[in-house]
Amino acid sequence: MNAPALLKLLDVLHAEAENAGKKTFVTDATIREQIEYVCLCMKNRAGVRLLMACMLAKLDNPNLDPRKPYTEIGTERSFSGRSYDEQILGGFITKKQLPCNSTTAFLTPTLRNIDAPLTPKTSFVGRPRELYIKTALILESVAKGRINARKVMLESLRLLIHIRNENRTILQSLLGAVGKNQGALPLSGEAIVTLISQHLACKNTSRLPVLVVMAAYSTAGKCLGERAKPLHSHNAADKQTHAIGDVEICVENDDAIVTAYEMKMKRITKADIDHALEKIASAKPRIHNYIFITTDIIETEVNAYAKSLYEMTNGVEIVVLDCIGFLRHFLHFFHRARSNYLDAYQKLILAESDSAISQSLKQVFLTLRKEAESDT
Repeated sequence: MNAPALLKLLDVLHAEAENAGKKTFVTDATIREQIEYVCLCMKNRAGVRLLMACMLAKLDNPNLDPRKPYTEIGTERSFSGRSYDEQILGGFITKKQLPCNSTTAFLTPTLRNIDAPLTPKTSFVGRPRELYIKTALILESVAKGRINARKVMLESLRLLIHIRNENRTILQSLLGAVGKNQGALPLSGEAIVTLISQHLACKNTSRLPVLVVMAAYSTAGKCLGERAKPLHSHNAADKQTHAIGDVEICVENDDAIVTAYEMKMKRITKADIDHALEKIASAKPRIHNYIFITTDIIETEVNAYAKSLYEMTNGVEIVVLDCIGFLRHFLHFFHRARSNYLDAYQKLILAESDSAISQSLKQVFLTLRKEAESDT
């Protein structure tokens, strides 16, 4: 695998696909429909990364069988699809801002731990099952010479570019309508609380509480003499990143973490606190605060347990806070910076990958903000 050469090839293919516009690269109607389904399936983005990784491997070495992206298969024509996905595609997808998952498809439950070729008869357990079947049908068409890997890759890129550009246009249109009430009364702190509460009430919002806290430090960090460290990927495990919390706070001009925030879209339990104690014990140097932020209710016993650990941890405060309560207190404490806070929250949302915060969730926020501001 020649990474520089493959990245250069992907750049060439991307340019060709971008120039094609609405002109398809696939003449076979059945195969074209299959590629469209895989690329446009927003419920599950693993299929398109699987497809592109297998096509890239086939372009790199025409002797490989695109149906065998696992070295465990143990034949000369098998290969590591995960290597092509992680080492080549991942960076390319991020660079071109393509609407794909930010992590490899080969670690999803459906695609890991496989040691047999992927065919339409494979017992796929993921949903929608049709996604995996159609992906396997495309792989089989390439393996049997009905279509070449270059055309499949070009068509996939063309469709992804179309989605990306369409999403950008929608967001730009919504952004153009936000913050246009020049001279009007800015949103009150309570109106911002309502706006963000509505946003949190949407589906698939587990990343949002992280941004609620991150936006607070983006807005008031300098006043506090503190700064937030760059966020870890939304789906990166703590063991991989060695993270203490979802948001990690340092004193200005110092990299030592003094406060860690852990966000949960469920009730905090004593087990969660016990796990935090393990991270606190291993933190070097010692942190001062470990704060849980939850969108669920806070049980009295759990709160009491957290308070009881101050002496045992030799002065580390562990506390459980309600996400909206945290937000409301911040907005009233830094009342004159409330508009700056809302802008910071919006900036963080739009900067996140679509795999962390979906395009629809970004659109919902901008729409909610537009409506809230028009009411003023």
